[in-house]
Amino acid sequence: MCPGAGCQEAIFLARDKRVTSGDYIKWLIWIPWISSIAILAIRSGGYKSIDFFYQTTHGLSIYDVQSLLTYYLVLGLLIVLPAFVFGKRSFCHHLCWMAPFMILGRKIRNYFQWVSLQLKSAPDICKHCHTCTENCPMSLPVEEMVGQNTMENKECILCGTCIDGCKQGAIRYSWK
Repeated sequence: MCPGAGCQEAIFLARDKRVTSGDYIKWLIWIPWISSIAILAIRSGGYKSIDFFYQTTHGLSIYDVQSLLTYYLVLGLLIVLPAFVFGKRSFCHHLCWMAPFMILGRKIRNYFQWVSLQLKSAPDICKHCHTCTENCPMSLPVEEMVGQNTMENKECILCGTCIDGCKQGAIRYSWK
């Protein structure tokens, strides 16, 4: 559902390089960012109201040329450029400010053992064709995960590309 991810998917056609490291950078961005928001909210006495449609006209926040230029600048510098320079879904791995929320949410889910959609593997039927790892948009070592019978990875977005590519059916969705 992320438009940044969709943009990066389109870049795969021009630059299909795997990202291998650097997922800590998003935490260096996120921790000061979320801390600043919390500190400023506390210092100002909390939130009195929230306007979910702040600065939107007809549901869009792009209402003038300056906003459109800002949008394209952010799109180009934060999403397109890193994808070309560093590889597949580089923005998601390195810069995404939403990824830490999802990672923490997954850790909380696992701690409380809540039922959720997850990936399951059957290592005994895996033919080691490498298709799952090659096709993973998040550059994850899916074949290794199948071999270890643990499909849990903090960067996994549950897109199902590995399931679609596995002709043996060694990977599937499961509610657990």
